[in-house]
Amino acid sequence: MNILARKPVEELCSEAGVGGEVTALPRSIGVFALTCIGVGSTVGAGIFVLTGSVAAEHAGPAVGVSFLLASVVCLLAGLCYAELASMIPVAGSAYSYTYATLGEGVAWVVGWCLMLEYLFSASLVAIGWSGYAQSTLHQLGVDLPVALRKAAFDAPDSYHIVRTTGLIDLPAVLVTVLCTGLLLGRLRTSAGINAVVVVAKILAILVVVGVGMGHLHPANWHPLVPPNSGQFGMFGVSGVLQATAILFFAYIGFDTVSTMGQEARDPQRTIPASLIGGLMICAALYLIVSFVLTGLVSYRDLDVPDPMYLALDRIGPSVTWAKYLVGFVAVVGLVSVMLVTLMGQIRIFYAMGRDGLLPSALARVHPRTHTPHVGTLVTGTVCALAAGVLPLSLLNDIISMGTLLAFGIVCGGVLVLRQTRPDLVRPFRAPGYPLLPLVGFASCLGLMFTLPNRTWKWFAVWLALGAVSYLLYGVRHSRLQRQLRSQAAALETA
Repeated sequence: MNILARKPVEELCSEAGVGGEVTALPRSIGVFALTCIGVGSTVGAGIFVLTGSVAAEHAGPAVGVSFLLASVVCLLAGLCYAELASMIPVAGSAYSYTYATLGEGVAWVVGWCLMLEYLFSASLVAIGWSGYAQSTLHQLGVDLPVALRKAAFDAPDSYHIVRTTGLIDLPAVLVTVLCTGLLLGRLRTSAGINAVVVVAKILAILVVVGVGMGHLHPANWHPLVPPNSGQFGMFGVSGVLQATAILFFAYIGFDTVSTMGQEARDPQRTIPASLIGGLMICAALYLIVSFVLTGLVSYRDLDVPDPMYLALDRIGPSVTWAKYLVGFVAVVGLVSVMLVTLMGQIRIFYAMGRDGLLPSALARVHPRTHTPHVGTLVTGTVCALAAGVLPLSLLNDIISMGTLLAFGIVCGGVLVLRQTRPDLVRPFRAPGYPLLPLVGFASCLGLMFTLPNRTWKWFAVWLALGAVSYLLYGVRHSRLQRQLRSQAAALETA
C-alpha cells in the first residue's frame, strides 16, 4: 500500500477527454450556465439562513465584515482553484486535484471532507427552505402538525443530541426528493432551470434590499462590534473571526463550479471566468444584504431560520407584499442552491467511484440522460434523511470545517505542482506566486482554528469514520493501488 501514490495529471485529463476524446459525461454547459451554478449554490443559505444566526451569536452588526473577510480568503483560494481547474478540467474538484498533487491518502481525506461539505450543506439548505416554506404557509393560515414540521433531534449545545417533540421535517425531505428527481434528467435541463431561478432570485433580492433601505434604524449598527462576552467567539474580534470561518460555508458554490469541469465547454477558459465572476457577484450581494438586515432588526433578534422574513415583518403591514416576495424567493431560490449542491456531490461520488475508492456503481452513467443516476439516487437519499432528522445547529460549523480544509489543500496543491511539474501547460496562472497560495493556505488553516472546540470534536469523528472506510474498502479497491500491486508483482516475477 502506497497512500502517497499520485495519479498522473495526463491520466486525469485523458479520462476527462481534454484532448477531444468522447467520455461518459458530455461537455454541454458554457460560461453563463457555469457562473449561474456558482452563484446559485452560493447565494442561498448564507443570505437566507446563516446571516441571522451568525449575527446573533458571534459577530453582531459586523456580520458584513465577516462576509468581507470570507470573500477575501475565498478569492485567494478561488484563484488557486482557477489555475488547477484550467489544467485539470475533470469531475471531482479538489479531490481530483489533490490526487494529482499530494497523493491518494490526502485525496481520500479531501473527498471525505467534500462529502461532509456537500451532503450536509444540502441538508442545511433544505432545513432553511423548510423554515421559509412553513412561514409562508403560516401566513396563508396553513400549519403542519408538529410531528411533520420539526426534526426528530436537536443539539442545544452542539455537544449533546436530544430528542424533540417532532418526528421528521417533512418539507425538508420533500424538497430534497424534488431536486433529486430533477437531477436524474439531463444536465442541460437542470442547469437551465437553475439559471432562470438564479436570475429571478438576484432581481428579487435587490427589490427587497431597496424596500429595506427606506426603513433602516442606524442605532442597530452601534456598536458595530459588540464587546466580547468573555468567551472566545462570542462577539468582539474573536467573534468576527469565528463568524468568518462559519460563513465560509456560504462559498461552497465555487467548489461546485470546479466539480463540473468534465462537463464544461472550453473548460480552460470558462471555469476560471465563472469562478472569479461568480465570486464578485456573490460578495456584493452578501455585503449589501447583511448591511440591510442588521439595520432593520437588532442583531439579538436574528437567531431564526428565516431572518430576512423576520426583518420585513418588523417593518409592518405596508411591506406585506415584500414578505411574500421573500418567502417566494427563499422557497424557489433555495431550491436552486440545493440543486447545484447535490449536483456537486454527485460528481464527487462519480470521481471517487471511477477511481475505485468508493463503489464503482456511483460512476455508472445512464445511457440516455448521460448523468450518474446511481450516485444521484444515493446522494438524494442520504441528504433527505439528514435533512429530516438532524438539527440545523449541528450542521453549521462542521460544514465550514470541511470547506476550509478543501480550499486550503487546493492552495497547497498549486505550490506543489508549480515545483514538481513546472512543464505543465497552465491556461490560467494564479498571480502573485508563491505569496498568494501561501497566504490562501495559511488563511484557511487559521480560520479552521477559530472554530469552536465542539466542531473539532465532530470533525474528528467524521475523519475517523473516513479512515476506517478507506482502510476497509478504498485501499482494496483503488484502481491506482491495483496498478501498483500489478507492477510490483511483475517486477518480482522478472
